[in-house]
Amino acid sequence: MSREAYQVPSLGGGQQGQYTGATGIGDAAANEASVTYICGDCNSRVAMKRGDQIRCKECGHRVLYKERTKRMVQFQAR
Repeated sequence: MSREAYQVPSLGGGQQGQYTGATGIGDAAANEASVTYICGDCNSRVAMKRGDQIRCKECGHRVLYKERTKRMVQFQAR
């Protein structure tokens, strides 16, 4: 897959490129996507949004690892 053919995935069925302005800050926070992390102690999956405490909801451990991507990543050597 070439760099030019890559399409950025959208975060839902909403309109892309729409700017909500200063009045839409609360709405944008409600529509934020969560990122899944894996706890370093109990291996449970923790979904976190921006501004959440970095802490496992199951055991309270504070070391979380970002989950690997499922998308194919390929680098070209030069």
